Amino acid sequence: MNKKKTIMEFNQMAGENQKIVYLTAYDYLTAKYQERAGVDMILVGDSLGMVVYGYPTTFPVTMEDMIRHTAAVRRGAPNTFIVGDMPYMSYQPSDEDAVRNAGRFVAEAGADCVKLEGAGPAICSRIRAINEAGILVMAHIGLTPQFAGQIGGYKAQGRSGEAAIKLVEQAKAVEKAGACSILVEGVPAIVGREITSRAEVPILGIGAGSFTHGQLLIYADMVGLYDDFFPKFVKKYADAGKSLHEAFSAYCAEVRSGAFPIDAEHAYKISDAEAEKFMEMLGA
Repeated sequence: MNKKKTIMEFNQMAGENQKIVYLTAYDYLTAKYQERAGVDMILVGDSLGMVVYGYPTTFPVTMEDMIRHTAAVRRGAPNTFIVGDMPYMSYQPSDEDAVRNAGRFVAEAGADCVKLEGAGPAICSRIRAINEAGILVMAHIGLTPQFAGQIGGYKAQGRSGEAAIKLVEQAKAVEKAGACSILVEGVPAIVGREITSRAEVPILGIGAGSFTHGQLLIYADMVGLYDDFFPKFVKKYADAGKSLHEAFSAYCAEVRSGAFPIDAEHAYKISDAEAEKFMEMLGA
């Protein structure tokens, strides 16, 4: 049985250069297998918009969606640190909205922490307010999908000297605002290294190189389930999509040919005496 790690233990792991293992999950079964495997931290990401609901972006995802899926992941992984991803417009309007919705993740879904994107003055104010309400908050900088219009789309960030310096400054700003950890997405490895070397909180990377304190991947990418797009930074550890396709195809073929089900193997049985009685009652 896993023992759920705390933020103090993550800080200790970062200080001792022990890598933190971080994955997304959106449902009970996936979370259960991730906990069995020993994952340290699970993100219930707003990426469920694409992975679960088939939206083209994360923007349509609602708080109700996030609460429902985070609660399911908590049931599947009761002993794993769970981060709830705050969806679009759940925190941007005001500090009050941010605190209220962060509180819902904790009270209704059992999350240990919430995550939000951005690093400007308004976002730092949201981080500060959530932290002061007693809720752990993870910041998210670099490639931030909710700010895709401002950062030029879904592409790597920090690829010029000026842009890289800005990311280092953003990391310090959200840390100062009270972020307990920072997710850095889609930046060159050297930028991930310099952010991490200056940080006083754990830095988790997704497409940010090998120097961060831990690594995050979207589980559907790394097991080969989501094939609409395959990011450069993903390593495929399984081809579950191929396995599912083969299984579904075999099932279709066997049902159509009559090879499934075979009553001797796949059907419930009745005693000969009861079968005879049944047929007599039918008048057969």
